[in-house]
Amino acid sequence: PETERRIREDFDALVNLEPAELRAWLKTPQSQKVGMTRRGETESVGRQSARKILAIRAKPVEDLSEADYAHMKKVIGYCRRHLAQRPQAFSKGGDVTDTPWRWSLMNWGHDPLRGGKSG
Repeated sequence: PETERRIREDFDALVNLEPAELRAWLKTPQSQKVGMTRRGETESVGRQSARKILAIRAKPVEDLSEADYAHMKKVIGYCRRHLAQRPQAFSKGGDVTDTPWRWSLMNWGHDPLRGGKSG
């Protein structure tokens, strides 16, 4: 359906880390330093999201479930909101390389230092 195609396009445009890059990122201390952790859980919401993104990326399009599309929409919403909240100190294009703002986005598959999809 049209909506699913649109969700995939938006998701692919925002998730600009390749699966291998995202897996490597999850192993860094920076990835583990950011994000909200729900009560009783040990891993942040963003890191849980990254694992779902990896699972979605590993599936053929025809195997994507309603839950996958729901998560893709959540990723799109998070990335758009978070990008709009760029820290004021960096609003004029300052270096965001080592900021929790960037690290949080990377847990959701988006590196703001890149343009669109890499590769």
